[in-house]
Amino acid sequence: MLTDDRLTEIINMLPASRVIADIGADHGRLGAQLLLSGKCEKVWFSDISAPSLDKARSLIKRLALNDKAEFFVGDGALALPEAPDAAVIAGMGGVTIAEIIENSKGRLRGAELILQPNVGCTHLRKKLSENGWVITDERAVRCARRWYVLLKAEEGKSELSFKELVAGPVFLRRMDENFRGYALFRLRVIEKALKGALKSESAETEEMANELDIWKEVAK
Repeated sequence: MLTDDRLTEIINMLPASRVIADIGADHGRLGAQLLLSGKCEKVWFSDISAPSLDKARSLIKRLALNDKAEFFVGDGALALPEAPDAAVIAGMGGVTIAEIIENSKGRLRGAELILQPNVGCTHLRKKLSENGWVITDERAVRCARRWYVLLKAEEGKSELSFKELVAGPVFLRRMDENFRGYALFRLRVIEKALKGALKSESAETEEMANELDIWKEVAK
């Protein structure tokens, strides 16, 4: 079964586990590949949309993996019966991912989290730090002409500077080539956004200017 570079990197970041939850599972390709690769014994597929979860259920049935999968319709982690060993929340905005974690009511306690926000990385890092999570790994992946940021988090205490919230604490320590490519991309995005904000006299111009300074420094 084919997976793209984004899903492959998510799988690589996950620990070998008994149970992994795919929250917002949609088509189910990630969970199916986790089972096929032997990364875990069981996958819990959850999604707020029953029709979306039916796609995952159909795929698992075709692959004859029914005995290794369970399906739960519900809102984020609240759909899970208990805390898994690890959980993936991918392909959503950073605000939505943060809300899922904040509203989990213990169902993610003790789990390792792999998070892939489409937007809102700064907000997600801030909320993770405020709610007792430590970012232990960060990776940037180029896939289908888009950049994706992947975060790994576990329970713990952390305090992040504004620079770390924007660019990522692990990224800044590691400074690998993929991150340099992502930094150049973010530099172009913020430059364009700041020009538009200045024309419209947006109240966010000062924060954007501060972000731009950080990406200029990182991209050197």
